[in-house]
Amino acid sequence: MNELKLLCLCGSLRKASLNRKLMKQAAACFDGRVEVGDLRLPLYDGDLEDAVGLPEAVAHLVEQIREADAVLIACPEYNKAPPGVLKNALDWISRAEGHVLQGKPVAIVSATAGRAGGERTQSVLRLMLQPLRGEVLTHPEVLVGSASKEFDETGALLSERYQKAVAALMARLTEAARVRVRRDAA
Repeated sequence: MNELKLLCLCGSLRKASLNRKLMKQAAACFDGRVEVGDLRLPLYDGDLEDAVGLPEAVAHLVEQIREADAVLIACPEYNKAPPGVLKNALDWISRAEGHVLQGKPVAIVSATAGRAGGERTQSVLRLMLQPLRGEVLTHPEVLVGSASKEFDETGALLSERYQKAVAALMARLTEAARVRVRRDAA
């Protein structure tokens, strides 16, 4: 079997964001090659789509998703919901030919300032992903609360509890990707 490929998407654009740190820690637990998608996309606009089709940056992201065996989404919580850049990316992805996320295993992690660690944002994101037909893993949930206190200066998680949850989720994502690749090859 070829090496698995993971595509990582971070709903926070800041390079030093806590969700980007969490995404990197989670990606390091995946058994395969890792690539990061860029969510700096033009705002979805039907007129733009009619004029040019999928913009180049969107087409690139869609191709990254098509080539990936699994997807990891690090999702901050902005006003009790996923950030606009992530919603915008999902809107564009939904306009691509075919269902590029269909059947792909998807894991969600979140790090937030609040105690709940992004429980609301993950719940909303799961609903947003339903029409895209990805196979979103439901557990273990990785919800890093009071996140500014949970990472060391290198960006590593301090808490053994969170480390174990991340490792367990990524082991499930790796296995789900393997199963899908085997099924598609049969």
